[in-house]
Amino acid sequence: MIFRLLGPLAVSGAAGTAGIAGGPKIRALLARLLLDAGGSVPVERLVDGLYGDEPPADAQGALQAQVSRLRRALPPGTAVEFSPAGYRLALADPAAAVDVLRFEALVREGARAGAAGDPGHAAGLLREALGLWRGPALADVRDAPFAAGQAARLDALRLDAVEEWAAAELAADGDPALLVRELEPWAREQPLRERLRGLQMRALGAAGRQADALAVYEEVRAALAEELGADPSPELAAVHLRLLRGGEAAPERPCPPLPAPLTDFVGRARERERLAALVAAARLVTLVGPGGAGKTRLALEVGAGLRGEVRFVDLGAVAGTPVPPDAAPDPYGGTGSAAGAGPSGEVAEAFAAALGVRGAARLPAALEGRPVLLIVDNCEHVVVETAVLVRRLLAACPGLRVLTTSREALGITGESLLPLGALAPEAAEELFVRRAAAVRPGFAGHARVAELCAGLDGLPLAVELAAARLRTLSVEELADGLGERFELLSRGDRTAPARHRTLRAVVEWSWSLLEPDERRLAARLSVFRGGATAQAVARVCGAGTGALASLVEKSLVEVREDGRYRMLETIRAYAAERLPADDPAPAAHRAHYRELAEAADPELRGPAQLEWLARLDAEDANLRAALRHSAPEDGLRLVAALSPYWWLRGLRGRVAAPVAELLDRVEPSAERGEEYALCVLAAGLRVGAHVERARGFLTTGTAPLRQPYTAFLWSTSVGPVEGLRLGDDPWSRSLALVGRAHLTPGPAEAEALLTEALAGFRALGERWGTATALEGLAAHARDPLPLLAEALSLFEELGVAEDVVDLLLRRAAVHEAAGATESATRDRHRAARTAHGAGLRVPSR
Repeated sequence: MIFRLLGPLAVSGAAGTAGIAGGPKIRALLARLLLDAGGSVPVERLVDGLYGDEPPADAQGALQAQVSRLRRALPPGTAVEFSPAGYRLALADPAAAVDVLRFEALVREGARAGAAGDPGHAAGLLREALGLWRGPALADVRDAPFAAGQAARLDALRLDAVEEWAAAELAADGDPALLVRELEPWAREQPLRERLRGLQMRALGAAGRQADALAVYEEVRAALAEELGADPSPELAAVHLRLLRGGEAAPERPCPPLPAPLTDFVGRARERERLAALVAAARLVTLVGPGGAGKTRLALEVGAGLRGEVRFVDLGAVAGTPVPPDAAPDPYGGTGSAAGAGPSGEVAEAFAAALGVRGAARLPAALEGRPVLLIVDNCEHVVVETAVLVRRLLAACPGLRVLTTSREALGITGESLLPLGALAPEAAEELFVRRAAAVRPGFAGHARVAELCAGLDGLPLAVELAAARLRTLSVEELADGLGERFELLSRGDRTAPARHRTLRAVVEWSWSLLEPDERRLAARLSVFRGGATAQAVARVCGAGTGALASLVEKSLVEVREDGRYRMLETIRAYAAERLPADDPAPAAHRAHYRELAEAADPELRGPAQLEWLARLDAEDANLRAALRHSAPEDGLRLVAALSPYWWLRGLRGRVAAPVAELLDRVEPSAERGEEYALCVLAAGLRVGAHVERARGFLTTGTAPLRQPYTAFLWSTSVGPVEGLRLGDDPWSRSLALVGRAHLTPGPAEAEALLTEALAGFRALGERWGTATALEGLAAHARDPLPLLAEALSLFEELGVAEDVVDLLLRRAAVHEAAGATESATRDRHRAARTAHGAGLRVPSR
């Protein structure tokens, strides 16, 4: 009995090839079981694979019915078995019966043969693997929900196998003319796949068709420039250069094998190009970034594409220097290992072992006159010793180039750095989906994948660990559980180094390399949300720029383009666990941001309004964190100071929940009656005991209001209140004039009041009040359009979406009344777009 699963699905027996009766669901079920032939497939995975996001009401019953139909359709001697682990297609020899499994096994054998220096055997194995294909993978079950991801994986593996086969044929001196013919259809199908086109050029060159090979390069170069705005990769350019010089386009000699990846490379195409260019141009390049960013994988990806000798040195097994037993305990969570490494001899011996040299003393002699690239991995815990050795070898060996990966730079003159941070959101989501499909075949995405990847900072290792948990958890459970990320992502690859098996281990490794004062600062930095300025760090953490710069260099903190310092959320969560309960940083954080809010409040009614709005925007996460953790008295002060900002930015819905929590902790008093009233408004309350108590405080108070916005916010949210004593500041006086104008029946008197208010607001340089007065005057003007246009411009500067929408609709009505229907339509469409972007409803006409 032979099953085929790469191209069209078929079942062959004594009577020949036969289809499976029963329709597409039966064939899809068989295909899904064959992909895991010999193993059990869980029921929920089969349901997802067959029905996707729209399973029938009784999904398990429907699956059982399909299994029964499949059992009847299968030839004698083939059984579908059930166990608590799921359904299993029982086959005596799955690798012989299923082409997918045979193909993957042959590709692995071919890779091993090539790595062992036997290109002829590798070429034969890979040719046999490729010969199993008879069209697109899973061609007749492509409509099944599971099929797209599996087919894409197999198609990608097929392309990789074609390239490996071609490289092996060239290395084994195979027939170049035959190779040219067989590569041609692949090159037509993948015209921008640079490794494939490079192999085509080499085959053409080996066949004596140098002009055709050079023409291929020009074709690729032009296509890359037109379609991607990119230049050919350094690897393809090197093939081109060798052809121009008349030399062979084949490698000078076979390279020792680098560690072979077990998964496909996702999401770092731009960084790969930049790193390849740096390695071509500089003798020492260091990939720096936090743990789990994928530094090792990127270095190996680039190294595997280079010609010439490339060797891999793994320093991860070199022990760090232990802390003396009598060392003072570290209250900020030191783990017993310090920055700096074991004896430099261990580092040198690791280099020697990678180069096949007996004894580190022979390294300079072994590298003399030898063009070689050393990829030196995991340098952070031995950074000083590595730097000393690399500098000595580079000075003594002109043909040597070094690519290191580390969480901090080596610090050698001439070192080129490439920082590696989070994946782009789209790349992180693609990585999650691909890795998830490997453990849950048929998985093709979910609405909360973007949220999950963002919560994991786009760190590749964290994303892969999360995807692996889809064996037992749903995407919703993963996204909801990010608050317990270290427990959630506590299962990784058992064969990986200990520091990469879990998310906690990744961060602990970095933490263990910090000095005690660096750990103290890192723990204190965890109180910030959304980053902080250097001045805020100094004020809250009591640290200077030197200590902060040290954490940046060690990839625990990143510096944004706007100059703000920020921890990745994963690192921040770990650091927060290390902050002692009696540390002063949390209290200092709350005090700093309350003082910032109180300093910003009056500035929001003056000429620096936009500058201070932007400053508060940048600190929004910190301000909300301070609000959540403030004592009731301080919380009331913070709400009072921030109420104008939340109003102007339309953020009251975002802060309603934490303000309501604060309100539950507050003991109302007349002394803080105004602040209490603003708290009630920010919590979104319009009726109830809190509202009535706040109204009482406002109406029985004898002192003028301290917050100029209080009367306006209360009247617009709850309703007018008689007897409020407004302040005597210029802004309050102008706002009072606007209020009187709305209550004045006479148009001339209202216009005079609004004109006076406008002059007051203009004198202050305050945009919101100015726009509000202009809007009022437009109602009394013969030609309201100039006034509305100016008011609209001011509201747009402030980003007040509600007022922008209202004014656009009002101006549309003016245009409509004047017969300017096109202008009216434009304004209405613009209002709709603005409302949609801000999550508002557009009022009906």
